[in-house]
Amino acid sequence: MSYVIINGGKKLKGAIETQSAKNSAVALLCAAVMIKGKTTLSDMPQIQEVSRITELLQSIGVKTRWVKDNVLEVDASGNLKLDKIDVNASEKTRASIFFWGALAARVKSYKLPKSGGCHLGERTVRPHWYALEKLGVKVESTDCYYMVKNSALKGACIVMYESGDTTTENVIMAAVLAKGKTTIKMASANYQVQDLCYFLIKAGAKIKGVGSTTLEIEGVESLKPIDYPVMPDPIVAMTFISAAITTGSNLTIKNCPLEFLELELCKLEVMGQKYKIKNERLSKNGYFKIVDIEIIPSKMNALPDKVYGRPFPGLNIDNLPLFIPILTQAKGRTLVHDWAFENRAVYALELQKLGANVTLLDSHRLWVEGPTKFAPNELMCPPALRPAVNVLICMLAASGKSILRNTYVIDRGYENLYAVLNSVGADIKIVKE
Repeated sequence: MSYVIINGGKKLKGAIETQSAKNSAVALLCAAVMIKGKTTLSDMPQIQEVSRITELLQSIGVKTRWVKDNVLEVDASGNLKLDKIDVNASEKTRASIFFWGALAARVKSYKLPKSGGCHLGERTVRPHWYALEKLGVKVESTDCYYMVKNSALKGACIVMYESGDTTTENVIMAAVLAKGKTTIKMASANYQVQDLCYFLIKAGAKIKGVGSTTLEIEGVESLKPIDYPVMPDPIVAMTFISAAITTGSNLTIKNCPLEFLELELCKLEVMGQKYKIKNERLSKNGYFKIVDIEIIPSKMNALPDKVYGRPFPGLNIDNLPLFIPILTQAKGRTLVHDWAFENRAVYALELQKLGANVTLLDSHRLWVEGPTKFAPNELMCPPALRPAVNVLICMLAASGKSILRNTYVIDRGYENLYAVLNSVGADIKIVKE
C-alpha cells in the first residue's frame, strides 16, 4: 500500500503527453486470444488494469511478455485452460467479461468468476446476454460466477438493447468468427470500439460501418497474427485538460485524439476557455486524427445549460466527471447530469472536503458553483477511477499539503501519472507504507 502527498497551488507549465487508451488496451488484449499465434500490441499502457488482464490470460494458458517498454507480445496459440483462471485477478477487473465474446469460438463451456472494477452502482450485464444469445453464446449467472456455454456461432441481426461500449465490443468479437453475416444496429461508435474494429480488420476480419451505429460483419474462419499500435486515450487527454484549467495553468497536452474531444472543447469554449489546436497528424495506427492542445489561462463563466454525457458522438460519459473540477473555477452554477451510473455523481461530494461548492440533488444530478478556492485536506480515493482522479486534480489546485490514500484505483487507468505531472511542475510524492 502507498499514498501520495500533494503540495498544491503550483502552476503547471510546458508539455505533457497523453498515454495510450486504457479501454482500447484491455479490449485488444482480450481480442488477441481470438488469434492462434503471436500478436504484438505496441503503445500499450503499463497500468494496473493491463496487469490484471495479463494475469488472467497467463492463468488460462496464454503467453504474454513485454518485449520492451510499452510493447506487449501475446501468444494465444496453445490450448486454453479456463479451469485454471486467476480468480483474484478476475475479481479486480470488469474487463474479464470480454471473454464472453473473445472465447465464443474457442471454448465450448467454462466458468468465469464475477468481475470487479469501479464501484458505480448497478452495472447490468443483461444487454451482453440479449445480444450474444442470438449468435450462440449463452451465459447463466450464479452467486459467484458466470456459466458460459457456446454453440456453433451463426450470424444474426442484432439490435443492441443498450449502446454500451463493452457490450458492442463483445458482440463484435463473437460475430467476427461466426458463420454468415451479422448486422449490429444501435452499436456504440466510441473510440475503443473503433480501435477494436481496426485491429480486427487488420487481422483479417470483415467489418463495414466502423465509426457508425450500424455495423455489418461477415464472419471469417480465422484471424492472423499482427502488430498493432493502441490509439491515444481521450479520457487521459481530458484529465490533463481539466488539471490545466483547474490550476489556471498554461499547459500543452500532446497526442490528443481530436474527434473524441471536439464537443468537450466546444463546451469549454462557450465557458470562455481559450485554447489552441496544433500539429494535426494521424495516429501511429493510421486511423485517428491526433493534435496537440494548448490550454491558456482564462476567466470562465458557468455553462448556461446542463452538461451530460452520451454515447458517441457526444460528450464522453467518462469525460463528464472531469468537468466538475473545471466548473468549480467558473463563475456561476451548472447542473451536471450523470445519468449513466447509479452512484458516480455521489462521489463528487468528496470535493466539498477540499472547498468545492457541490450540491447533490439526487444520485444522478448535482450543482457545481464557482469560482471557489480549494483548501488542502487528507482524503481516501473514492472507489471509482474518474472521481478519484478528480480529487487529485483539486488537490493540485489547493495551496498547501494534501494527502491522498488508496490510490490503486487511479493506478488502474493512468501510467506513471504522478511522475508525468511532476515533469510539468506539480509536487507529488509517493510514500510507501
